[in-house]
Amino acid sequence: MILGFVDMINVAKILVVDCASVKHGEKVLVVTDASRLSIAIVLAAAARERDAESVIMVMPPPKVPGQEPSIIVAEAMKNAHVIFLPLTRSIAHTTATIEARKAGARVISMAEFTEEMMVSGGMEADFVSQKPLVEKLAELLTNANTAQVESPLGTNISMQLAERKGRALTGIAHEPGSYATPPDIEASIAPLEDTAEGVVMVDGSIAGIGLLTETVKLVVKKGKVVEILGGTEARKLKDMLEEAKNPNVYRIAELGIGLNPKAKLKGTILEDEGALGVIHIAVGKNYTFGGKIDAPIHVDSMLLNCTLKLDGKLVLKDGKLLNLQVGRHSEGRFHEKK
Repeated sequence: MILGFVDMINVAKILVVDCASVKHGEKVLVVTDASRLSIAIVLAAAARERDAESVIMVMPPPKVPGQEPSIIVAEAMKNAHVIFLPLTRSIAHTTATIEARKAGARVISMAEFTEEMMVSGGMEADFVSQKPLVEKLAELLTNANTAQVESPLGTNISMQLAERKGRALTGIAHEPGSYATPPDIEASIAPLEDTAEGVVMVDGSIAGIGLLTETVKLVVKKGKVVEILGGTEARKLKDMLEEAKNPNVYRIAELGIGLNPKAKLKGTILEDEGALGVIHIAVGKNYTFGGKIDAPIHVDSMLLNCTLKLDGKLVLKDGKLLNLQVGRHSEGRFHEKK
């Protein structure tokens, strides 16, 4: 389906006004690649409606999530007030993005964003009303020493969280240096390195690969993926990690919980990791959000119908949030993938 300017302008305005709070006279940079150019054009137009100065830069599509952009793009990012990143794959966890945020840029990461997402789906969420739930769960992660994730398929992995701070990704970036990934709404944390132990049965999707047709099994020892088992999609993940030529890409980097009641598992990273009740476990780079792992890529894997325990206490059971009592969505349950 090919959508036009009129179809996408309403969501573009939500991104520009509600998510990024673009103001008169601000410098807005939209970094995109050829496949997302239509989205970039609408975003730039919506920013100009706010009397902002908007510029589009078109770069080659990142080959893998977390790949650094060119120095030309990185320098431009450091001189913007607001940056939108509608790209084929994410550059959110890059030095370029970190430096731009240090310089005060508000960043809206839009990896794998599609024209359809500019019309319906996770962007229909009320980001403001979900904010207390996200912050509550991030607080629980901050205060926890251990996390345990299990699933009916056989996921059983534990990790230590002590002294790490949970992140509340609310979809809103209004303060200098802030960062959002709408329609992704999530609470997440960087576990202590070398502490994750167990088995992860990935049955949802994988960033850079998409929806899975068969389960991918990850065996984790001392915080590292030591074995990847499965069929074609397991092979794709192996190839992606091997091509990075860096042992740190196998290290467990993140534990996250999706909290967007409007998002559905579609094979696009920002919808998938934000879908209500979906757990994601990532490998690779995490020094950008509180960890110590430096790697060339960051790859998220989505798990369905999981149970999560923090310090032995149930927080999520079979994909359903429990005991948070901070809004009507706290008893929501994620739907099966389309």
